[in-house]
Amino acid sequence: MAEQIWMLQTKRADFDGIARQFGIDPVTARVIRNRGIEGQENIERYLYGNLDGLYSPWLLKDMRPAVDILKGKLKERQKIRIVGDYDIDGVCSTYILYQALKRLGGRVDYAIPDRIKDGYGINESMIQAAEEDGINTILTCDNGISAFSQIQLARELGMTVVVTDHHEVPTDGEMEILPPADAVIDPKQKGCSYPFPEICGAVMAYKLVQALYEEFGVSREEWLDLLEFAAIATVGDVMKLQDENRIIVKYGLKKLGRTKNVGLRKLAEKTNLDLNSITAYHIGFVIGPCLNAGGRLQTAKLALSLLLAEDENEAEALAQELKDLNDMRKDMTEHWTAEAKVLADTQYRDDRVLVIFLPECHESLAGIIAGRLREYCQKPAIVLTRSEEAVKGSGRSIEAYHMFQKLSEVKHLMLKFGGHPMAAGLSLLEENIDAFRRELNEKSGLTEEDFKARLWIDVPMPIDYVRERLVEELKILEPFGQGNEKPLFAQKKVRIRSCRVIGKNKNVVKLVLEGSSGMPMDGILFTDGPAFEEERDGRNTIDIIYYPEINEYNGNRSLQAVIRNYKFPSL
Repeated sequence: MAEQIWMLQTKRADFDGIARQFGIDPVTARVIRNRGIEGQENIERYLYGNLDGLYSPWLLKDMRPAVDILKGKLKERQKIRIVGDYDIDGVCSTYILYQALKRLGGRVDYAIPDRIKDGYGINESMIQAAEEDGINTILTCDNGISAFSQIQLARELGMTVVVTDHHEVPTDGEMEILPPADAVIDPKQKGCSYPFPEICGAVMAYKLVQALYEEFGVSREEWLDLLEFAAIATVGDVMKLQDENRIIVKYGLKKLGRTKNVGLRKLAEKTNLDLNSITAYHIGFVIGPCLNAGGRLQTAKLALSLLLAEDENEAEALAQELKDLNDMRKDMTEHWTAEAKVLADTQYRDDRVLVIFLPECHESLAGIIAGRLREYCQKPAIVLTRSEEAVKGSGRSIEAYHMFQKLSEVKHLMLKFGGHPMAAGLSLLEENIDAFRRELNEKSGLTEEDFKARLWIDVPMPIDYVRERLVEELKILEPFGQGNEKPLFAQKKVRIRSCRVIGKNKNVVKLVLEGSSGMPMDGILFTDGPAFEEERDGRNTIDIIYYPEINEYNGNRSLQAVIRNYKFPSL
């Protein structure tokens, strides 16, 4: 397991002044500053921002021509085909656009590529199929910005194309290479005045629907009915929960409690979730993986069919199928992650960049396993699997290693690749794997220091300081997730009054801790219990990084420190 270095956030501000101005605890003020929020307006938006603070869709470049085109096509009753993608963002984007265009009386259908057969995004066969079906207009979502030749083909065949995407725009050096569509909406393109470009494909679709509904005089309430799907996609696509994204997720999660969507209600039932108390965590680790499982192991149309289902029995069957697929995906992931870890710990333990070939592993799991390996070893990890034509792979990186740039240095060994600093996808011939692994390691530029994970502490805070009021106040900072992490606090030399290992698998440690004032507080740690006891070796003090919460059990409420990491002082 990779070593973790404890780091303390040292951003400065007048914390007492901020606390007085906004009526919050100085600890909360420090956490807000640590999230990069400065200035009265930004702090106010962070604490109290609401849906009125969402940016206008008309700030997006090409929104006006896109709306005019679609308005004309809807009035002319032309056939429109939405082309989405096979992940949660693509499914939610497609759902939002399909429901909205149907509401506006459109002759609309959808197509989603098959992960294995088609790969990512729109392709030539989908264009040909659209022409054969008499489609007049193609509307992409969560893809299309890099589909230059495909969209050129659609235009040559006489089709109108509107692209909505959120991915980086391809460039040739300094020049952008935009697809030859009739309108291109992507906040990452030059000349786009949208204030916050880090939105997902479903939010892009949501913005287009907002503009269309305004044009057609559809009520704001009907647009807000689709908010939960923009929120699910934002969390599921691991977008930063900052600025506009945070507002969308915060209010989208609230709407889930009274969702009218039969499919979501059935999926919550099957996964034992209460939609009235759902968090970003539940979306990221329960709902999201189920919606993604169809696209990974069968077809993403399963997830879309679930969201579109109106019949209770149909929705229940689809929810069960997606849950079963996700359970299968989890078992497969555990199996192949264990295999990958063995290889990382033995055959490739001295490598700075892990390149692990799992020929029999399902190719859709490569990215998940690469992410698990990256966390386990704190090294860049690329997992390769055997596909029909070549070897395919997914990579996940660490802060010190710009994966896309480093892959560019060995591009002569790959058939194709793409990505960004922290993740990438690629394909290569099997006979090139050894050379690929060797060259990546020779050119890594990584040092031992780069392999130490950093765990950031917001505030050194004695457990004595924790009160129910502070715990409740910290909830204002939710939703927590990528870019708005749950606050972490630390205290050294906390006394252990008692300690016991519980749970069927002995993977929970329950402690009674004592602060400097002598007041007790419960602590809970999820880890290998017997290994913890062995490491403790009779010591009665511990250094902890923790998050405080209120534990409710049998009608009783008590403060509890959820321990994220710990160290025992030297004997």
